[in-house]
Amino acid sequence: MIKTKFTEMLGVQHPIMLAGMNWITTPKLVSAVCNAGGLGILATAASTPEETRKNIQEIRSLTDKPFGINQILIGPGAKENVAVAIEEKVPIINYSLGKPWFIDEVHAYGGKVMGTVALARHAARAEQLGCDMLAVTGHEAAAHGDVATSMVLIPLVASMVKIPIIAAGGIYDGRGVAAALLLGASAVSMGTRFIVTQESDVHDNFKNLIIKASEQDTLYSDVFDGMPGRVLKSPGAEAIMKSGLNLIDSMKSALEIKKILNLSTTKFLALSKDMMKSEEGKSLLMQARQANGTIKHLKALREGDEKEGFMFAGQCVGGIQDIPTCKELIDRIIAEAENEIESARQKISA
Repeated sequence: MIKTKFTEMLGVQHPIMLAGMNWITTPKLVSAVCNAGGLGILATAASTPEETRKNIQEIRSLTDKPFGINQILIGPGAKENVAVAIEEKVPIINYSLGKPWFIDEVHAYGGKVMGTVALARHAARAEQLGCDMLAVTGHEAAAHGDVATSMVLIPLVASMVKIPIIAAGGIYDGRGVAAALLLGASAVSMGTRFIVTQESDVHDNFKNLIIKASEQDTLYSDVFDGMPGRVLKSPGAEAIMKSGLNLIDSMKSALEIKKILNLSTTKFLALSKDMMKSEEGKSLLMQARQANGTIKHLKALREGDEKEGFMFAGQCVGGIQDIPTCKELIDRIIAEAENEIESARQKISA
């Protein structure tokens, strides 16, 4: 049994977290991770407040273990989704891209706030704001890590803050867990590895692509959704890398997203304006790419479309070779981590 500040603070069995991933971390996957002893995170940025509440309640019907929600603060419905999570007294509120206004409200009912960062200076700022813990994302990760790798970023942040940190980026087995703990983390966050589990609803085409992939089979660029991000190499992803931005397609995609999120035209335009004014400064070009990217991402996840769709995935795809249940995966990883830690002790003492 590996006990850390993370497991003690949250009351979970193992120092393993499911990264919140839009359209991927369904109540089924979240609860499976929780029931296996880890911390499941529900991504809510792509949900309406009504859907967020329904999903939270479904998770509670499937597990009595702690879980969290993840919300991008500059996205549509951020304030509404966070408000729902607070009303539902969700144990952990995990945020990214923005300043959390809700920390005192979460602490009032005994909940915890987790910031997600990819820069050391943002980690220090999040601690100052009152966050209880941090998910720290290295360059190896799927989606939106920055340029510093986990090997550099995790110990750097660990030396700067006193709150527990969760290492994200490049971790898929017990060796990664053991290494992250030695670097100063209290837990690990895994996204890509949990995509390839039996409880994940990601289309089998992309699960199989991951199993066949090597560590070289990812692409990193801002063309996919407007921000620098890492995706699995596929015909659709490579086509996006080569092609320019089609404004007509972007407009069609934006209208489709407006429909998915159930936003009025006024609210949709206001959201676009707010995103441009945000600290991250999402320009119209970035928003156009994000609109296209969202629709093509859904094509991969739901339809398995390899020719037009793409999926965010980390460099750890090279080490993923099977499709276990979440419990099988977590049990295996913890056993490996315990063995690796003991082996390291013996090597050092020798």
